[in-house]
Amino acid sequence: MKMPSSRGLSRLGPRGTFGVALLAAAEENDRIVGLTADLAITAGMERFRVQMPERFVNVGIAEQNLIGVASGLADDGWIPFAATFANFASMRSCEFVRHHLGYMQQNVKLVGIGAGFAMGQFGTTHYSLEDVAVLRAIPNLTIVSPADCSEVYETVNALSRSTSPTYLRLTGAPSMPPVAQNGTVFRIGSARVLRTGSDVTLVATGSMVAVALGAADLMKTRGLSVGVVNMHTVKPVDELALLDLVGQTAALVTVEEHSVLGGLGGAVTEVVAAIPGAPPVLRLGVSDVFPKVGSYRYVLETCGLTERTVGATVEGWLGSQRRRLAY
Repeated sequence: MKMPSSRGLSRLGPRGTFGVALLAAAEENDRIVGLTADLAITAGMERFRVQMPERFVNVGIAEQNLIGVASGLADDGWIPFAATFANFASMRSCEFVRHHLGYMQQNVKLVGIGAGFAMGQFGTTHYSLEDVAVLRAIPNLTIVSPADCSEVYETVNALSRSTSPTYLRLTGAPSMPPVAQNGTVFRIGSARVLRTGSDVTLVATGSMVAVALGAADLMKTRGLSVGVVNMHTVKPVDELALLDLVGQTAALVTVEEHSVLGGLGGAVTEVVAAIPGAPPVLRLGVSDVFPKVGSYRYVLETCGLTERTVGATVEGWLGSQRRRLAY
């Protein structure tokens, strides 16, 4: 699959990019099928539906049935990509995901669109802040959260050749900013180290990778050496990358558009806690609350997940760590 320009994909946004990538993958592999729970246009799959109607299934507003039908197709040798809103994919369908994708290991690619706060004014019922925590506990399930639209394209390409049941989490909005991936090759399960830093390293996933890079730029102007790691695969988390950070950086900060409970922060701290002499870890995300509803940018701001707020929070925390060690 030849990837379009990152600028063009950015304009499409993560959902539009998913649709373009799925169609390209299906043109190369006639076993790929697309399914949705009445969200063909919203999920970026309208072109796929029109050009490959015989390989497209709309199950209607029936997310549990979406998993059942996709699993049946996988059992017959197809490679189904099943898309719906992330909160419904993970919670309304959780038992079906656990049984079919986890226990039976059916090769289904479950695509959660509009994850995090991407649904904006649709509100709490459509925010997906617990999906990684819920699905990370299910054995045999890979979880990928791409940092930008080019990485969405790369992920779909990789998943089209993979035999692992996977949850593809799409965060961010149209015109999602592209992330310079530092010439690294995309591999599921392998983090991309974008910058190295001795004072602190920000380990981010999804939409928060661009935020972490912006925060790192702000902190650099204040004399701090800040690293940034794109942890696009939350499960299995790249333990070797985390081990490499020990001794290289004085502190770690996880940044995610998700609850601080059970997501990337949980995955990282579970690994780091077992490493002797590991640096302290700060988890940034959504605290244990339901945030106030508003526009995408507004909710990110109120939850402290913008470049400015992340930078300020990390600087304040580093200062408190230094004062504690001085006693």
